[in-house]
Amino acid sequence: MIPLQAKHTQGNSLMKGKAMTPNDRRSRRSRAATLKVGTACALLSVSSGLSAQTSFRWDSDTGADARQDSGLLAVYSPRATMRRVYPGSSLRVMPVATGFDVREFEALAQGLVDTGKTPGLAMAVVQGGRILSARGYGVTDTRNPETVDPHTVFRLASLSKAFASTVTAQLVADGKLRWDSHPLDYIPSLRFADPTAAQRLTVADVLSHRVGIGHNAFDRDLEANAEYPMLMQKLAYAPMSCAPSECYAYQNIAYSLIGNVVESVSGNTYEQTVARRLFRPLGMFDASYGLEGIASSKRWAKPHVGSGRRWTPVYPKPTYYRVAPAAGVNASITDMAKWLLAHNGHRGDVIPNSLLATLHAPLIDTPAETGASAWRRQRLDAAGYALGWRVYDYAGHRLVFHGGAVQGYRGVAALLPERDLGVVVLWNSGSSAPSGLLPTILDRAIGISPQRWLDIEIEAELGAENLYANKTAVTATSATAAVPAGVDDDGERAQGGAEAPAITEKPEK
Repeated sequence: MIPLQAKHTQGNSLMKGKAMTPNDRRSRRSRAATLKVGTACALLSVSSGLSAQTSFRWDSDTGADARQDSGLLAVYSPRATMRRVYPGSSLRVMPVATGFDVREFEALAQGLVDTGKTPGLAMAVVQGGRILSARGYGVTDTRNPETVDPHTVFRLASLSKAFASTVTAQLVADGKLRWDSHPLDYIPSLRFADPTAAQRLTVADVLSHRVGIGHNAFDRDLEANAEYPMLMQKLAYAPMSCAPSECYAYQNIAYSLIGNVVESVSGNTYEQTVARRLFRPLGMFDASYGLEGIASSKRWAKPHVGSGRRWTPVYPKPTYYRVAPAAGVNASITDMAKWLLAHNGHRGDVIPNSLLATLHAPLIDTPAETGASAWRRQRLDAAGYALGWRVYDYAGHRLVFHGGAVQGYRGVAALLPERDLGVVVLWNSGSSAPSGLLPTILDRAIGISPQRWLDIEIEAELGAENLYANKTAVTATSATAAVPAGVDDDGERAQGGAEAPAITEKPEK
């Protein structure tokens, strides 16, 4: 039985091979910019009431059909230039490159815990519809150590966002929602500083961080133990950067509006709906929501703070569990291997390929991502946000990605569709070192000579996925100037010193 949080968290309601040079990147970005005009022109001919429920082709043996793209135009942003990496464009799956060996990656993961870079870690690699590796490394708790095994539960933080978008897509497929449905219809009290914003905001806007308010709005208040229903009402006081759908700014509280919508449409709590429609059908039997969920797991990884070999376990902070769609899921590496298989198209009975094509289509550009860390700077040529997933042009190859971080936990999950590859790494510390496993594996799969990614510890490696609100986030008491309309800034530049102090926090009564 899947444990659920007892307290209702939602309140009331193609280039192959080598890395590119700077000149190559400038040339590619120049070509990409010319696509923007064409995309915008296409949008003008589409009715605003069009539903994004068109059947999309995932792996096609024939050329791309322009009609496949038409359904997305109702939610597609004219600011997005990444249609060249849109999955409807006749993807052909290839084998991984020669020399791809999961034993190499397992040895690297073991080395990370052996050298004290993190107390514990779990990693899964799936390819070709099979789980090649799903193992645990290190210990759950440095004070009372137990071995991390394939069923050890970790907190997923912002990896939870893809569960929210996926269950929403299922409701869209059922005809109970549309991507252009308005949350206001399900949350009558919803207000923004712009009186027209709530009327314009769509479900797709919420799930792609195109609400129009400043990034990480009211996260500071959430960290100060404010409850979600109160913070939802305070969205009315967040400065508007743009009208809904017109610019990107990463959110946790505003993102969780989708939970209210799902509850209204499904007739069950958000957590129960995800468990019934995703966890159970996919066989994610270790998965849960909330603090109570992880604490009741048979074996779970405790969060740790500190550095080097001096890792100190702390009790999980409850705050971000209050925004379940944004950050509420707990899962084991076995669960996550099954999740990646489903998102690579191998569980069409639960997540049809037509839904995957929609979920993985980039809706808005996020160019700041291309400079967020060493591997992003060297490998990414473009970046965008889809529905609960990021989409990258990784050295000419489409990468579907998300990261997550909250005190004492980090994780990355990625799909390389053209190789039918999925990778997820979860660890129980704030170390950035394990994040280097991902580009190492991707480079091997593509056939690029890998850099020494594991030797590079990057401050704020996960950038916007770090759930700790940064110093420019909007708060209830001191709302800073919002990002100018049209400028993408997801907090990467101000994230370095934002992590909360190492304190031990007891669970709420």
